[in-house]
Amino acid sequence: MELRHLRYFVAVAHEGHITRAAEKLHMQQPPLSQQIRALEREIDAALFVRHPRGVALTDAGRSFLVDAEAVLAAVDRAAARARRTARGETGRIAVGFTTSAPFHPLVARAIREFRLTRPDVSFMLEESSSGDLLIGLREERLDVAFIRSGLVDPEGLTVHALLQEDMAAALPSRHKLVRRPHLTLKDLADETFILYRRPDGRGLYDVIIVACAEAGFSPHVGQEAPRIVSTLNLVAAGLGITIVPASLSRLPLEGVSYRLLKGRPAIKVPLNLACRRDERSAATLAFIDLVRRLPS
Repeated sequence: MELRHLRYFVAVAHEGHITRAAEKLHMQQPPLSQQIRALEREIDAALFVRHPRGVALTDAGRSFLVDAEAVLAAVDRAAARARRTARGETGRIAVGFTTSAPFHPLVARAIREFRLTRPDVSFMLEESSSGDLLIGLREERLDVAFIRSGLVDPEGLTVHALLQEDMAAALPSRHKLVRRPHLTLKDLADETFILYRRPDGRGLYDVIIVACAEAGFSPHVGQEAPRIVSTLNLVAAGLGITIVPASLSRLPLEGVSYRLLKGRPAIKVPLNLACRRDERSAATLAFIDLVRRLPS
């Protein structure tokens, strides 16, 4: 039994006449009659009662019609879903991001605008370190990842540079430097730094260390924290200062004040989008294209 046999049967059942059904199916009446009889032999039940002016369903035919229509409807839905998936209109995108990445408005804007045009594409979000996110991409647990670093091992992956973000100093609210509208990196030379621990040896930690060296000092690191938000909690407790991407200044935290870092040396941190080089998902490719086209 093939799908075409079900379509033949349903057409005859709806028309109540084999000749009219044949015309609707764009085929001749004798072959259609033969296909219906072959279907009845395969089922081992009469599906129609033949009359001089047409056909009528038997009890077995009425029962078979319900299931035949359900099967054809399911096939049509499956085909439509496959076409929509091929066009990137449905599916799921697993998005990874480092702790600081989602605070930049570009990330939320990308997801929001993508959902406006493709509401049937769902997102799964995962936060982790850059190293773990890249592993997730290679193991196909993730489809894209917003990261703050480049690639040490580029095999199989591509990184799209999105923007360079300014950095800000996060200070205890009663710190003497809070009186200044903005700071330079050199203004922080005598401060105790609280830094985000670098589990994979890349990212914000190295950006800060290198920039401090260019400013002529090596920062005194009093403590490291497992998450960048944890460094802000330690700043609020008065244990030191930290440097964060400027977008984190949108995070209100009692006891913490932010001052943009200006002057020389300039300190910026990248926001990049990593993905698999051989990505084939239409939805994921459309999301990557949208992110790259959004203004920073």
